[in-house]
Amino acid sequence: MLDIIGKRFWYFLISGILIVVAIISLVAFGLKPSIEFSSGSILSLRFETPVEYDDFLQEMTDMGYNDAIIQRTGGGQFLIRTHELTDAEKAQLESSLTARFGTLSEASFNSVSPMVASETARNAAIAVAVAMVGMLLYVTYAFRKMPRPFRWGTCFVIALLHDILVTIGLFSLLGRFFGWEMNLMFITGILAIVGVSLDNTIVVFDRMRENQKSGVSPDFEVVVNRSQIETLGRSLNTSITILITCLALLIFVGGTIQNFIIVLMVGVIAGTFDSVFVAPGLLVVWDKNEWGRFFGRKKSTPVKV
Repeated sequence: MLDIIGKRFWYFLISGILIVVAIISLVAFGLKPSIEFSSGSILSLRFETPVEYDDFLQEMTDMGYNDAIIQRTGGGQFLIRTHELTDAEKAQLESSLTARFGTLSEASFNSVSPMVASETARNAAIAVAVAMVGMLLYVTYAFRKMPRPFRWGTCFVIALLHDILVTIGLFSLLGRFFGWEMNLMFITGILAIVGVSLDNTIVVFDRMRENQKSGVSPDFEVVVNRSQIETLGRSLNTSITILITCLALLIFVGGTIQNFIIVLMVGVIAGTFDSVFVAPGLLVVWDKNEWGRFFGRKKSTPVKV
């Protein structure tokens, strides 16, 4: 039989490396906030005559908008993120662009004050924290008939934190090198990861519960390994299906949900790895009291708490 659980510390090493890279990226670069999380204005303009991106960027620079973030979104449309614009400033900007590039139409305009941006960021953090606590309580309750059910919930949350941290770390790199911003679609993607990770982990944990109740082996490590093997195909098939759907959305829908799709894809990959290889491994480590092995100590004698 394939020995998955026996290599658990190799899987922990992979997770540890990813976490370290994510933390370094966040410390060094942070996250690039969008207008929803930092005050400013976002203006979407559509030109009747095709406009080259470089020409548009140069014109914005000449008008003094050096710090503006400009994206081309298709259909001759440009998305401009800049400091908070007054009505007079917006009218002057549109007038200057019309004089330079011809007739334009305003597709949308939104302005966010510093107070609203701060409140949005706080609410987003609260939403993620509440979801995490909710998952801990739910998993603990779902496995309440198993010995020490709080361990199951705790291991799930640790794996989920890994998924979120790795995803945020990658997004930090994308923001640093490609200018990607953390917006509400990003937060939506993070919350979606919570649901996807829960689904995959519950499948593995549920099979572990069934195998333990049916008396597959008195050794918990054997029970976990068999459960991992039995659920591996199902977990991979589910994740691949989600990834294919995300890829199709990314190709055909594009920029409007780009952040959500990328976050979800990274979260699905990390979540599948954690659900099958990390969360069950942590339960075995806890059951066998092997925490010392993380620091190079010899295997401890199992202590049942």
